[in-house]
Amino acid sequence: MKKILIIFTGGTFSMKIDEKTGGAVPFFHGEELLEMIPEAKNLAEIEIFNFGNRPGPHMTPKLMFDLAKRIRTEIARDDIDGVIVTHGTDTLEETAYFLDLAVDTKKPIVVIGAMRTSSEPDWDGPRNLLDAIHIINEPNSRGMGALVCLNGEINAASEVTKTHTEDVETFRSLDFGALGFVERGKVIYNRLPRKLEKIITDEIDDNVDLLKVYAGMDDKFFRFSVDSGASAIVVEALGVGNVTPWAFDGIKYAREKGVPVVLVSRCPAGETLDIYGYEGAGKWLKKIGVIFAEYLNGQKARIKTIIALGKTRGQDELEKLFN
Repeated sequence: MKKILIIFTGGTFSMKIDEKTGGAVPFFHGEELLEMIPEAKNLAEIEIFNFGNRPGPHMTPKLMFDLAKRIRTEIARDDIDGVIVTHGTDTLEETAYFLDLAVDTKKPIVVIGAMRTSSEPDWDGPRNLLDAIHIINEPNSRGMGALVCLNGEINAASEVTKTHTEDVETFRSLDFGALGFVERGKVIYNRLPRKLEKIITDEIDDNVDLLKVYAGMDDKFFRFSVDSGASAIVVEALGVGNVTPWAFDGIKYAREKGVPVVLVSRCPAGETLDIYGYEGAGKWLKKIGVIFAEYLNGQKARIKTIIALGKTRGQDELEKLFN
């Protein structure tokens, strides 16, 4: 049997309903959770590491970086065939994408979570864990980058996003669709990830703001970000990559101060392009050095910027990393 390292970080996967508050809280650690899913031990040799027991909103880029460094060390071992990370779903796509960029390995890394707690009869944690084991046991999973698997669907960390607050089918790749699926222990891939890229660095800079453009938006938030010392700004623009004329003034202010600006769309799917030429449109943004982040959403573009800034501060180098 293959040997798999399961890193438990917390999230709904580890939660149960607290009798005092009536709300779900982190409770179980890795060993206890594995005892609740005894089938896992029949599929692989399991090693456990308890990274923490945090809900998704408590994860930070610095914790993600610590996790990535731990995985770099462990996955380099000859006796480890792959890594599974359990994680809170609220920030799962950000951590998964961080690992996709920051860990260079052919061995599979599968990030899973749960949308139901262990106190509920339809707890989806066990199935997701068993599916992840099947993925690592599948030889074709090598060289696929970090993967996300919930509800039987396999998605690329660089493409997937959480689309629904409660549905177990919440994780979707809206632009390109799932890579494949797990059905009764059988792993089937339909395609490869669109991109496989790595940014290996020994440091990060998480002082990156994320601003969403709305109708009538002015320049105040951009000016505040710059004046308060933001290292970079990610902008969720309108449509294919356009902003209001007043927001454009704020972005121009950031660029004049030497602050990198990365552009995505606030639309849930689609690419950012410089195809319009009116004031505040993509042509104007491109001209002042705004970096277009293709199909990434805001939270993923922020993660990529955080890692990229640990490698370079140069505008040309940053553009190359994004393009």
